[in-house]
Amino acid sequence: MQLVKIDFNILRRVLVQTCPRWRAPACLMWLSCAGVLICFPAFAVAQDKSTSDPEGLYKSVFKPTFQTHCGKCHGADGVEEGDINLLGLEGDQFGNDVELLSSLIEVLDLGEMPPEGEPDLKPQERQRLIVELKKILKVEVQKLTTFGQAPIRRMNRFQYNNAVIDLLDLKCIVFTLPERMMREHKQYFKPATGKMPDVVTVGNRPLGKSQMIERRLGGVAAFPQDLRAENGFDNRGDHLSMSPLLMESFLKLGQSITQSPDFVKRNVGIWNTFFEPPQTKDLWKSSVGERLKPFLTRAFRSPVTSEVLGRYLKFAHAQIDQGAEYTDVMKSLTAAVISSPRFFYLYDKGSQTKSVSQPETSSSVDEFELASRMSFFLWGSIPDQALLDLAVQGKLSAPEELIGQYERMIKDKKIKRFCDSFPSQWLQLERIVSSVPNQELFPEFYFSKYRDSMHMLLEPLLLFETVLIENLPITQLIDSDFTYRSGRLQNTYRGFGDNPLKGKKAGGAVGVLTFNRVPVTDRRTGGVITNAAVMTMTSGQDRTQPITRGAWVAGVIFNNPPEPPPADVPPLVEKPGGEESGLTLRERLGLHRERADCKGCHEQIDPLGFALENYNPIGAWREGYANGREIDSAGVLFRKHKFNDVIEFKDAILMEKDRFARGFAEHLLSFALARETSAADQLALDQIVEATAEDDYKLQTLIKNVILSTPFQNKTTPK
Repeated sequence: MQLVKIDFNILRRVLVQTCPRWRAPACLMWLSCAGVLICFPAFAVAQDKSTSDPEGLYKSVFKPTFQTHCGKCHGADGVEEGDINLLGLEGDQFGNDVELLSSLIEVLDLGEMPPEGEPDLKPQERQRLIVELKKILKVEVQKLTTFGQAPIRRMNRFQYNNAVIDLLDLKCIVFTLPERMMREHKQYFKPATGKMPDVVTVGNRPLGKSQMIERRLGGVAAFPQDLRAENGFDNRGDHLSMSPLLMESFLKLGQSITQSPDFVKRNVGIWNTFFEPPQTKDLWKSSVGERLKPFLTRAFRSPVTSEVLGRYLKFAHAQIDQGAEYTDVMKSLTAAVISSPRFFYLYDKGSQTKSVSQPETSSSVDEFELASRMSFFLWGSIPDQALLDLAVQGKLSAPEELIGQYERMIKDKKIKRFCDSFPSQWLQLERIVSSVPNQELFPEFYFSKYRDSMHMLLEPLLLFETVLIENLPITQLIDSDFTYRSGRLQNTYRGFGDNPLKGKKAGGAVGVLTFNRVPVTDRRTGGVITNAAVMTMTSGQDRTQPITRGAWVAGVIFNNPPEPPPADVPPLVEKPGGEESGLTLRERLGLHRERADCKGCHEQIDPLGFALENYNPIGAWREGYANGREIDSAGVLFRKHKFNDVIEFKDAILMEKDRFARGFAEHLLSFALARETSAADQLALDQIVEATAEDDYKLQTLIKNVILSTPFQNKTTPK
């Protein structure tokens, strides 16, 4: 007899689903006391056999299931509609295709397949398929020798700004960054304390040009803003190319930085140790080499070769011989360095020289590449001296040292850069800037010449910063028991049970906004899903857009964005007449489900969008439509969690917190590696989620395990 260790929660869920008698309180109590070691000899044998024989399992289990439940769309006759013929697979093809295995697990686990109207799987059948597919996938992923590769890419302008600031220890910014949505006032952000203050003073871009006024280098113009990848981030390698025109702007940029009238001693922290000339002129040439070598090592993120160093020294010595001033020579060298592809390009070095016949494999990143990955992930910039020193010593990759450096970096003020880039892109908050609700229908959205959006978008960003600094569970992002609000914003959430901010004016200041930490007393608010900014940016001018809201939840919360709609789908009439004027929005949109090519996506996103239908186009609560019809927000999440209102919807998501944690981890890993995740990353993502769950889903634990993951510490370079 073989003993198999069974997770109690899985055991209880399976027993309760398969046998109603186990739902009795006495049975559940017995299960709670029964322990986790249970004898299942037959199951153990079947487990070993299925793992070692995917071809036999395909013929005996999967193909019959596909014939019954999937053949209509994924058989020989429906292959064009379903993209793949599941009935025509050979057993070995089925077992070796990790992308197919990963996709099958996803659609089964999310309840997307079989679609509504087709014979459904029983819960135990669905669970068995998922378990067997995961076992096969695990074996196949372990055979893989490569991970996804982030192509060579340039820094985006957010990273370039940070890198130049850190390299030169500037006391101001290089150029203005409109993509930074939240401006910090009075420096409330102090991660080393582990606590966010109860009152913060902030501003943001929609407040106008006054919020763009910061100490910066005069005469320096930024290159164009980098576009975000679809369902991704603005650091993606496949989007950060370099045109000849942009290359020319980089060359000019380096010169404009060092020639700026503000590039002076009071603004440049390394002035005395780098730009200030030695006391005697006969030391100028020798001091250039002494100063330049560590400078280049920092700028290029690895030890500089004598050949590269020699080229810079040759130029500097020639300038000195021609009578140039020492400071001007060092400025010229600096301009050349920050215009060099070695500075602004990010890439992994080749692993080793291989012949064409050898298979491509992954290898560990070297110490300097690891330092760069950590710094660009957490700080959006080049590594600091502490990381480079450990890399030189070959100690950074040691697990205890790596964790120690992570803990140091997460408490450094530069982690604000992570908060300035990741959460706003993850939540797609840039969409709020272009939201213009109908002023006649929603006059309360507008006050003076400003809009509520300038208050709205700060709430989720402050929530994220608090969850990070205080190391709270990521479930707070779904259903928080606190939030940050201005007096104006608190007034926007009318119809909820939240108390007004006593003594605070509803409008608040124009240039600078004061936000107070307040408890959430009504679960219809709190978290990022029901945030007013999200509700507004996923609505149209005149009405809510449940499909847009559902797509946002699917993509942002579960990292499962739907496919774009067919081009020939007619738009919904904004002001219906006749009989249609008496219909609810759910009834009107139901017409789209009649199209076969729309049905699958609507089954996925409609329940997510209509769960939020009680929030009007600017996020205020409502019970019904203008035509008097009551709003129906009921639905089913993943075909197994029924809900009747938004609070039960949040409860349903929290019942699937592992799924949320996995989607969130995928977003983070993609951001950290500047590429899409792939099937090869799936085991690592499982491990990240498991480790995070063991520590109560804390955000810092999740980020730490992304850094400790195999994909983060390995690279695949082309032959």
